[in-house]
Amino acid sequence: MTLPDSTAFQTDECPLAAALASRLREARSELTAKWLERIAARVATDPNHIFPSQDLLDHVPLLIDGIADYLENPTNEIGADTPVIGKAVELGALRHSQGFDAYEILKEYEILGGILFSFLARVADEVEEPCDNGELLVCGHRVFRAISIVQETTTGHFLRLADAQVAEREDRLRAFNRAVSHEIKNQIGTILGASEVLREVGGTMTDEQRIKFVDIISNNARIMRGTVENLVALSRGQTDPRQHRHVHLPNAAAESVRQLRERAQSAGVDVCVGDLPDIEVNAAAVELALNNLVSNAIKYRDPKKDKPMVRIDGAIEDHDGERWVVVRVHDNGLGVPVELRQGLFQRFFRAHETVTRAEGTGLGLNIVRETIESLNGKAWADFTVDGTVFAFTLPLRRTSELQHDRGTAGRSGSS
Repeated sequence: MTLPDSTAFQTDECPLAAALASRLREARSELTAKWLERIAARVATDPNHIFPSQDLLDHVPLLIDGIADYLENPTNEIGADTPVIGKAVELGALRHSQGFDAYEILKEYEILGGILFSFLARVADEVEEPCDNGELLVCGHRVFRAISIVQETTTGHFLRLADAQVAEREDRLRAFNRAVSHEIKNQIGTILGASEVLREVGGTMTDEQRIKFVDIISNNARIMRGTVENLVALSRGQTDPRQHRHVHLPNAAAESVRQLRERAQSAGVDVCVGDLPDIEVNAAAVELALNNLVSNAIKYRDPKKDKPMVRIDGAIEDHDGERWVVVRVHDNGLGVPVELRQGLFQRFFRAHETVTRAEGTGLGLNIVRETIESLNGKAWADFTVDGTVFAFTLPLRRTSELQHDRGTAGRSGSS
């Protein structure tokens, strides 16, 4: 049996198509609610923000209307200039801004297709309009084609935005690598120069002069080591976060404090951990961010303060209708001059070059931002009369993801 062409049956030739289309339009609110419920069960986004405005929520009934129109009469082709396509494009942009991936969009429309086909199969038994098997197949084909067109439009626009974002990040990464390479090259040159001086005239130097050149070598080597460690951690942060080791947030903060304990003690800075939610986070990303933020707070301590301090705390908060893990690092140090705050997270930013001889290349805050944004989070700073607060957010992980990770880890450990 050959499947008839989708244009073979017009409305007057296929009463079933008109009847099914009418029932689709009547049930569009019910079908929209069911689709929204099914999507919300799969993603971490708050149900009220899957379609975060009435205009966006109206996407779904319009999409269903477009599918119904095509089911009723395939000459109502879903073209590029139709409202349905416009809404599908807007939905692709929305999903990109929400951090969805292409698979989730495809699954979203697979769910819609399943809901519509189940509904139509149930309704077809209730409709008394006469039709033969060929006409029934054509109705199914029309629905499938309409959903496919809308799905391809949404996914295509999403992928175009994602490609543009990847290209922008690649350009930024190349510029970043050039800048870092130049900085490390300068430090290597300084080390080699100091070494040559020691080798050639070290025997005629005073102990004080010799110590000065040794300090130059050791300080530049230490800075290079820190830069390389940051870059290695940053490169790990660009891969799929599901492949990373996850630890409880209080443990990640404790590990960061442990690594910086000696530096804090020698600088006379009290570093403490306050209240933190006991949830699992990406170990590499959080420890990298905290190490840089706490290290910066130690470097830029205020020598006039009797009790220099750094405190780490956090909470689970709602922002823009979604739930986030928010981590804050408070300090009472030198702060950042108002006129320089705009460039705070840029590469090689140094707020107090004329005030302190703090070590580092000025990459720390930029690396924090890049790492956190790679996990769909945000990093920023707040300024008060009592000091500075550096903060970052990470999306609250879904229970299903945690169970997936634990199951994967268990299988890996037993293999």
